[in-house]
Amino acid sequence: MVLRKREGALTKDEQRIVKALLEKSWRNQDIQALLNIGRTATVNSARITEVKADGRVKPALHEEVEFFKRKKESYDPKTGLNPYDDERLIRAREAMVLAVQIFNNPSLQFKTEVFSVLANIAWTYLLHEFYVRKSSDIFDKNGRSLLLSQMIERRDFPLSKGIKNNLAYMIGIRNDVEHKLLSRSDQLFFPKLQACCLNFDKALTTLFSPRLSLQHELSLALQFAKLDFDQITTFQSYDIPEQISALNSHLDSCYSEEEKKDMEYQFRIIYTFTNSNMNAAHIQFVRPESAEGKDIRNILEKRVISDDLYPLKPKQVCDSVSKGTKIKFTINNHSRAVRYYKVKQSKGGKQPENTDKKYCIYHRAHKDYTYSQAWVDYLISRVSDSEELAKIRAVRLS
Repeated sequence: MVLRKREGALTKDEQRIVKALLEKSWRNQDIQALLNIGRTATVNSARITEVKADGRVKPALHEEVEFFKRKKESYDPKTGLNPYDDERLIRAREAMVLAVQIFNNPSLQFKTEVFSVLANIAWTYLLHEFYVRKSSDIFDKNGRSLLLSQMIERRDFPLSKGIKNNLAYMIGIRNDVEHKLLSRSDQLFFPKLQACCLNFDKALTTLFSPRLSLQHELSLALQFAKLDFDQITTFQSYDIPEQISALNSHLDSCYSEEEKKDMEYQFRIIYTFTNSNMNAAHIQFVRPESAEGKDIRNILEKRVISDDLYPLKPKQVCDSVSKGTKIKFTINNHSRAVRYYKVKQSKGGKQPENTDKKYCIYHRAHKDYTYSQAWVDYLISRVSDSEELAKIRAVRLS
């Protein structure tokens, strides 16, 4: 859905504005420039010439012309929003920006509470605008505008279940603000608040226009100070009041484990320790719905011990490769293949744990290596080529 369809042809009101401006001795190109502010389909000069030649068009009143000019001059060139046409979206964006700014303000203590209130307002305005543009009524039988809690339960709610669950959680926090203090709770709720921000930006860009994204207005602060392992492991330990933990447990209990894994319900970052080259040693953010994001999610959410990921000893690898290729693949061949494809360090290397983790892992306890099924599959694909097998067998092991 685009912000609003603005046709290239002039409306009757615009024709009257053009006639009035012509009578004020405006040049055609100046009228054309004014008309085209905020348009997706621009008006060409021929339309103005047509109005000039049409004696049936009556000029607009002075007040109408001044309002038209004021409205045109109010367009935001960056977002394309106009306060006369897009007030709800402007308020929605500002409410979310305020929510994030307040939460990130180190001098404030009332963070989660204010964030939940402002985020509810932001989402309410956004969804009201969505339904209005669908020509759907946003008022109940008593004349009150629909609540956020009512809109997320509609059958035509336009967003994913994960976003719906996150919004229901945020509504629960907002409702509790009215009855109890949420002191020292910011870190506990942070994953849901972060997901709420990302979901909001996604909704803006998919339901309306990519021009509305807040990614350039809001920045992400990263901690670059070095932390030792003990600091990292205790980083999330926090003095959470008992009643707040109970609130979080109560809200979370409404959803299945699968729903709670949804990154649109709560945002998670998982850090792992591994060896990598300088090109790979960096933090990268990917969209959860992308192919890479789904693959990362699948990996991170499976807590699997190394024996399950790397179950194969060299002889088992050789047997599987021989069976898969119908070519005898020996332990000697395997040792050369490991060297050829740089899966691990040479024997006696100072850092035996520096392996290609896709294929191999080093066990410090018993000082040997085991391999993954991916390594077997890779070898089968390579050894099947006689020229490649010859290169492997030619590798020197000394």
